[in-house]
Amino acid sequence: MTGSRQAGARSAVLDRHFEDTAYGQLDFSDDPNITQQDILAALGPDADAMMAEIDVDVDELIRLINAETTYLPPIVIPDGLEEDRTASPEARRAALDEGLRQTTKVWKRRFLKGAVLSVMISVAGGGAAALAMNKSITVDVDGQQQTVHSFGDTVGEVLQDAGLSVGAHDSLSPSPQAEVGDGGVIKLERGRQLKMIVDGSEHTSWVRATHLGDALGQLGMAGVDKPGTWMSMPKDGELPLQGATVEIKTLKNITLYDGANEPKKVTTTAVTTKEFLGEYKLTLGPEDAAEGGLDVKLVDGAEVHISRTGVSTVVQKESIDPPEQKVDDPDLAKGKTSVEDPGTPGEKMVTYKVTQKNGKEVSRESVSEQVITPPKPKIIHVGTKQAPTPDIGDGSAWDRIAKCESGGNWAINTGNGYYGGLQFDKRTWDAYGGDEYAALPNQASREQQIAIAEKVKAARGGSYSAWPVCGAKA
Repeated sequence: MTGSRQAGARSAVLDRHFEDTAYGQLDFSDDPNITQQDILAALGPDADAMMAEIDVDVDELIRLINAETTYLPPIVIPDGLEEDRTASPEARRAALDEGLRQTTKVWKRRFLKGAVLSVMISVAGGGAAALAMNKSITVDVDGQQQTVHSFGDTVGEVLQDAGLSVGAHDSLSPSPQAEVGDGGVIKLERGRQLKMIVDGSEHTSWVRATHLGDALGQLGMAGVDKPGTWMSMPKDGELPLQGATVEIKTLKNITLYDGANEPKKVTTTAVTTKEFLGEYKLTLGPEDAAEGGLDVKLVDGAEVHISRTGVSTVVQKESIDPPEQKVDDPDLAKGKTSVEDPGTPGEKMVTYKVTQKNGKEVSRESVSEQVITPPKPKIIHVGTKQAPTPDIGDGSAWDRIAKCESGGNWAINTGNGYYGGLQFDKRTWDAYGGDEYAALPNQASREQQIAIAEKVKAARGGSYSAWPVCGAKA
């Protein structure tokens, strides 16, 4: 029976260290010495035939293996076999004995088969029976194939002979405990840690891919590279075994509102407003601001608003109103004024600090001014001449009306547009010549107010209808 047929017959048996032999199922012994059981377990089902082919028996093989010319590594006692110091001496001794037995069996599985093969080749000069123990296995690591010659029975043993270890995030097929025969194939896919930063959002995953494109497919992101998308690594880029960080920035449609300028439609892969401004070489002045701040994350369809605030200095010529200069005039009735000289406006240069926001002036502050031409004063004559006291005859009827209208207070200003004892409004007062006495009715005397009231009464056909309520008191 060949080695490949042997493996096929045992392909369904996993995690097994014993061999089917003519003597039954044999595992390596836990005896520190090499025993007949160990030789039979190492040679497997065809042990007798293989030894007969080179004319050697079990005892001779044991003697040759124990000879000084055959190198075997020492049995290494694992650390920690005596760590449980709370157990009784008997329990600790039992645990130590069990640990030594298991260590011995593991050592024999790992090294004894090679030693037996070495001795048999030496005795037979490379006979076919000895070479049958050596398997040729194809090991595929991330698509790279290599041929490994091993005496191991399981996938794990073959990988160990090849110097390969399996990480927690690797994928191995078949499993480490599965038996493998001559011509078998082992596939190992290495796990790689991939940190993806998509538009500023980070997430880390483990992938079993050698190129970024395959990794994106495993992560369900195969369509992320739409036209215009920026990627820090091309899709056909190789992922190193130690992992990688890949940044992706998607294309976004943005509406830019920059100060007083018309809105502008643009595209960008920028993640934040700050990055966007840098991409389009837009700078902010000391008083300018981006709505929401510079760290706002942009999405497709977003708007970027920039408030432009500028401060400028403006110098302009302005007129100076003539100051009023009042002169008492004894020939002019009291309360009357007349302009003798209108004066002449002057000129001055005024410096302003003007603040504009988005093209519109929001404030103006006078900083300094310089008079170029002084104004000529406006001369106003103010009458001081007392108006003659009119002859009103018996004014008792008007006293009664005043008592009703204003409580008899001839100097009252109620603030409602009516003045004096008889409550004239300004328009009526001026229309009947009241301004000859005073600008407002309450500034005139009782007699002057009654004189104007008589004119109003005469204009109404001698009736008191201008005082519809209080006129009945006359």
